[in-house]
Amino acid sequence: MGLGQELSAEHFDHCPWLFAEEATEEQRAAQRERQRSIGGDSETGERCYVAQSAAVFPDQLRLGDDSYIAAHAYVTGELTTGTDCTLNPFTVVRGTVALGKGVRIGAHTSLLGFNHSMAPDRPVFQQPHSSRGITVGDDVWIGSHVVVVDGVTIGDHCVIGAGAVVTKDLPAWTVAAGNPARPVRDRRDAKATSAAGTARTARTGHDGDVLARFAETARAQAADVLGRCWDGEGYADRPGTAPTVRAHCDAVEIADLLLGTAPEQLDTSDHVQRLAALQDPDTGLVPEFGEPLPAPDDDGFLGEGAALYHVLSVGYALDLLGSSFPHPVRGVREMTASQLIARLEGLPWRDGAWGAGAWIDTWATAAHWNLRYANGDGTRPGSLEALFGWLLTRADPWSGMWGRPSPVAGRLQVVNGYYRLTRGSFAQFGLPVPHPRRAVDAVLDHARDVRHFGAGQENACNVLDVAHPLWLCTRQLGGGTGDGGYRSAEIRAWAERQLDAALRRWQDGRGFGFGPGTSGPGPEPGLQGTEMWLAIIWLLADLLGRSDALGYRPRGIHRPEPAHDGPDGHDGPPQG
Repeated sequence: MGLGQELSAEHFDHCPWLFAEEATEEQRAAQRERQRSIGGDSETGERCYVAQSAAVFPDQLRLGDDSYIAAHAYVTGELTTGTDCTLNPFTVVRGTVALGKGVRIGAHTSLLGFNHSMAPDRPVFQQPHSSRGITVGDDVWIGSHVVVVDGVTIGDHCVIGAGAVVTKDLPAWTVAAGNPARPVRDRRDAKATSAAGTARTARTGHDGDVLARFAETARAQAADVLGRCWDGEGYADRPGTAPTVRAHCDAVEIADLLLGTAPEQLDTSDHVQRLAALQDPDTGLVPEFGEPLPAPDDDGFLGEGAALYHVLSVGYALDLLGSSFPHPVRGVREMTASQLIARLEGLPWRDGAWGAGAWIDTWATAAHWNLRYANGDGTRPGSLEALFGWLLTRADPWSGMWGRPSPVAGRLQVVNGYYRLTRGSFAQFGLPVPHPRRAVDAVLDHARDVRHFGAGQENACNVLDVAHPLWLCTRQLGGGTGDGGYRSAEIRAWAERQLDAALRRWQDGRGFGFGPGTSGPGPEPGLQGTEMWLAIIWLLADLLGRSDALGYRPRGIHRPEPAHDGPDGHDGPPQG
């Protein structure tokens, strides 16, 4: 959608903050009628917006001035809000809920101001309801995918991290996260945990307000970023290029991250149908559009090509859409432990560590999908344990990595391969990486290499492949990147520089380019660059303790939390 074009009602439903300034008179009249039709004992203030697609059936509604209820929200019971309150897409507010002024509620969050008893004398569905209600103070930010249960009071100025489950009262100024939610710090504390960190924040200027403004801009322009890459039939990474499977998946990831919904070019069911239909039922792999699958290796698993990455991209796109691969990945399901060990031994560790890490990323992710959806028939007995056993015993204790540096590229292959390998295996299954301090040393050494990180040299792949290992290892070591964390000052300094540079790369209405040179899709803004840089910005901001300001958290390929239990069936340690 180009600038100056009339925005649709669906656009306002998902981006209601644009309505007050950009709606036509006809659209304003329709919105007034929408508010009158809500029913119940309802009153809405000035400049409010209630999405047509929202299910709003209150007993009582008091919506303060400059407040909105966005797409597909579900509101019942008694809701009272102050001024400047926002219920973002897919929020659920039920029972008795009172919001103060300036409350932000992230997408897919539920405020459940009612309950029912569970006495054993009758079935659950016959139990009586009760409602103590939920009270939220002024200036409160509740992130995405949060659940707040009945009886909770959240004090003024609180921030609730994405995915939290709030079961107890929180005092004013609390920053809370987790399940159950626990206080992390007082919001009035310095944003950085040291005087040096505070000085860097002032110097670079990307504090919480700047990050929040960036995220708001990205959300407001997300529809345009996606629309420019839709050719009427499919998604291309950039206008003028051919549609690809990855581009469709990147579009799904971007829309989920910024809008909390599927890309508007197709219904969710159509997205699912298109992507699921791409999977070859025999191998379980997904070829590129118009290309045959390469012949499988002797062990039945492909060795190279786009089909390998599609195990990640299509699998996670379907997962974000609430679906899954219809077929298991056969080569992983049937590979024995001895076949897997032989394949691991034969990977090009000496001169192709990135390719070796990418292969493991794909194999382990395929195992994740198989185990998750194949009723336990996802892998041969012992194969997943063989993978982790081999990796743990082959990691270099001096570098914490697999593979060796080269005179030509330095640690590029090794560090980038480390990211791909650990992403699909240790991080995805929630297991600790070996030798985390040595890995931090190796990654920081690589990050000083001017061949890859000199002025104007950074691309999304190289920055991501440093940011994620630093994030993963510092969380495992404890203490994060605050005072006392291992090499915390160096990590924070690197993250500050990269975050400052990344925020400057956004191009209005177009998103992010992958990066300079001919690697990847190049410098022109497109879907791959946008998807990757949004995740990178979250990782960098989280290394600095400021990711809450973004209001989004990756849930797909670059999710910080584990996606699967460990290979023994037990939950791994928390990664976020």
